[in-house]
Amino acid sequence: MTKILIIDDERAIRSTLREILEYEDYVVEDVDNGVDGLSMISQNDYNLVLCDIKMNRMDGLEVLTEALAIKPDLPFIMISGHGTVETAVEASKKGAYDFISKPPDLNRLLITVRNALERGNLVTETKVLKRKVSKTREILGQSPAIAKIHETIERVAPTEARVLITGANGSGKELVARWLHEKSNRSNSPLIEVNCAAIPSELIESELFGHEKGSFTSAIKQRIGKFEQANGGTLFLDEIGDMSLSAQAKVLRALQENKITRVGGEKEIFVDVRVIAATNKDLLKEIDEGNFRMDLYHRLGVIIIQVPTLTERKTDIPIIAESFCSEICNDYGIPVKKFSDGAIEAMKALPWTGNIRELRNMVERLIILSDKTITENDVRNFANPTGAGSQDNVSSNGSAGGSGQPNYDQFANFQEYKDFAEREFIKYKLEKNSWNVSKTADDIDIQRSHLYSKIEKYGLKRTE
Repeated sequence: MTKILIIDDERAIRSTLREILEYEDYVVEDVDNGVDGLSMISQNDYNLVLCDIKMNRMDGLEVLTEALAIKPDLPFIMISGHGTVETAVEASKKGAYDFISKPPDLNRLLITVRNALERGNLVTETKVLKRKVSKTREILGQSPAIAKIHETIERVAPTEARVLITGANGSGKELVARWLHEKSNRSNSPLIEVNCAAIPSELIESELFGHEKGSFTSAIKQRIGKFEQANGGTLFLDEIGDMSLSAQAKVLRALQENKITRVGGEKEIFVDVRVIAATNKDLLKEIDEGNFRMDLYHRLGVIIIQVPTLTERKTDIPIIAESFCSEICNDYGIPVKKFSDGAIEAMKALPWTGNIRELRNMVERLIILSDKTITENDVRNFANPTGAGSQDNVSSNGSAGGSGQPNYDQFANFQEYKDFAEREFIKYKLEKNSWNVSKTADDIDIQRSHLYSKIEKYGLKRTE
């Protein structure tokens, strides 16, 4: 249902516009002054506003300015009996979609209305799609440690305070940084991430501050650094404990003065950036060893958030594992598998040296290798691909059901291992069901045609 508001102090114009638009099946409301019009805009959802420029009590351009402050994406078409080029230009600068002179031409009016509504729909759809694409994963868990992190994010995110996030690898430091940005006043601006550990020390300054053409041998053109890219937004410096001391000095200056200088350049460039940093190292120890600047530590650590390891919040494992299971099964296009109570308890008993990252990989492995319900035995057998397995594990000669382990050096990447594991799992189930394809497909919960494709893909053949 498309709703249109008409704001005009001439009854005849309002009646004419209402009659035309209602004939086109639009829902129309009208008002004779800008003050009441603004009140209606703030209290209702309109798809379009037709607004006169010359009115008593409040000028149409004032209505436009204040209305867009309330609802920035609301399309406005300005109408006036005293239209000039200057008025039309001013209306456009203030955010109006178009300008129509009185009395309005019927065809031009309807075309302009349709185009304005279409543009409004496109703006809305674009925002929804952007939210879907850039949607940040939730920080799952109900443990006291996670509740404290949620509370800290809510308090700190709207401020401009710098944040230092500490915690072990795979514990979710990047996720905390993303939520600090999402809930900040800078959320509509970019979040630029830099992994300081992945960039060679001789290139880190160029990566952060950019460089001018010809500043060094391979500088064939000017490069904009991460500080400039993040201008108006947030810069996330991951693994900052691995940054070289020379780069640390320049970062400290940028934080102190909000200015940077490109490598090979002389011009100072103002940057408005909120910096969030993360590390898995003990920075105080690094300071004692001369690897990190104390003044930079104090600049970055206005607020310090310690992310707990998974072993420190084992009560959250069921929630996280079920979320990963649902997500991965949906990605694979298969029914969502369930965890038995024994499987959950077995997972809680694991050491989790890789934290959340390890848990996700393990859940994906269990989904591939287990039946409809993931059991305690599945966790014991398949949870650790390099650990000692039971007799249900994959054997070293590539057959399922043996007591050994495969030679993991033969796999170039995780995808190769998954293909190998899937092949052995399907082969094991086929042999268990005497190569009854229909029964096996039902057993592992996939379509029979899909199973035939897998058999052909892996070249499986029945052995007598």
